[in-house]
Amino acid sequence: MSAERRAPRLMASASMALPDVPKRWGRRGAGGRTEGASNVVWELGAAPTTALLTPTYLSTHRPIALLALVPRALVLFGAGALSGAIAKSFTAPLDRVKILLQVKGGMQGGAIGAAAMKGNLLAAFMAIGKEEGLRGYWKGNLPQVLRVIPYSAAQLYSYEVFKRWFADDEGHLSVHRRLAAGACAGMVATLLTHPLDTLRLRLAVDPKLRGVAGTVAVLLKEGRGAAFYRGLGASMLGIGPYMGLEMASFDLLPETLPSFARGFAAALIATVSCYPLDTIRRHIQLQAGRSVAWHTAAATILAEDGIGGMYRGFVPNALKNLPNKGVKLSVFDTAKKMLQQAEAAYDDECRKQGIVPPMRAEWSRPAGRRGAAAAAAVPVGKQQLVPAK
Repeated sequence: MSAERRAPRLMASASMALPDVPKRWGRRGAGGRTEGASNVVWELGAAPTTALLTPTYLSTHRPIALLALVPRALVLFGAGALSGAIAKSFTAPLDRVKILLQVKGGMQGGAIGAAAMKGNLLAAFMAIGKEEGLRGYWKGNLPQVLRVIPYSAAQLYSYEVFKRWFADDEGHLSVHRRLAAGACAGMVATLLTHPLDTLRLRLAVDPKLRGVAGTVAVLLKEGRGAAFYRGLGASMLGIGPYMGLEMASFDLLPETLPSFARGFAAALIATVSCYPLDTIRRHIQLQAGRSVAWHTAAATILAEDGIGGMYRGFVPNALKNLPNKGVKLSVFDTAKKMLQQAEAAYDDECRKQGIVPPMRAEWSRPAGRRGAAAAAAVPVGKQQLVPAK
């Protein structure tokens, strides 16, 4: 070929379509002629690369840059899912005790039910070990782990999306809009995973049920598909303000604090404020074969136990939930920082090879007016674009 061919500027993003680009282009030699087609363009994940920047090359020269070849959504999904699953499994014993105390033992009999009816945390914990053995502490954990994987991914990803949607033209996000973004993210994740939460709850409090398949059959018999969505309204009502407070608090707490401390504190603020709504939701979910309005459930709890009834199981919930959220949010925050470092390393390798670095969508918090001004001063090739709606 005698005509010069120029490599177009490559742009890749999880939310932007790739332009049509030639699969090969040659290297210009003396006299402007193209010598061969040594650069093969191929795509892996969200970042374009060439034969000069293969995974083998990066693994030996800049290993961290390999992470930039993986789609951002997949990295964040994996980080959120894995951290959520580990945290849930680690705190499963306290989670089960919390649920038993919330519902006064539910359908559980024997020493476990008696201890839960009295609200005795330590006695209920010991009774589970005596009557059901070590495995009893993790009863109902499998559907919870299955639930937390898509829940964490949907929640954390959609929070970033809603923040972008609610930001103004300059990228500024006010406190009340940040709260709204967290609330919407929590409700989206809850809507997708509520059936698994109902399944886990029934397994945790009904001693007659021994497996997931049997529990599904019982719920279908009680109310067909609708049985899996008992308490959805109360769940939405509770998760909205909870997630709004938790996610906004995590973003707004000083970044000088360790990520775990910020997550722990954010969860504490949200839990103290919204725990009564969670108790109402659990009460509704256990009404076999019938539907109960959230205000009716609240009135029943207040009439029987007063305001203290709304906080039954609060201590084991705090012991379980606060470290859980601290781990989950800190891992997610660390994953984002690692991904930013990986992308910076990849861009640096691109520049060393004379390749225009890709422009990527920005996944972090929308910048305020100061942030927008600072971003404008970043040289081309290092800027990060906000993904299109």
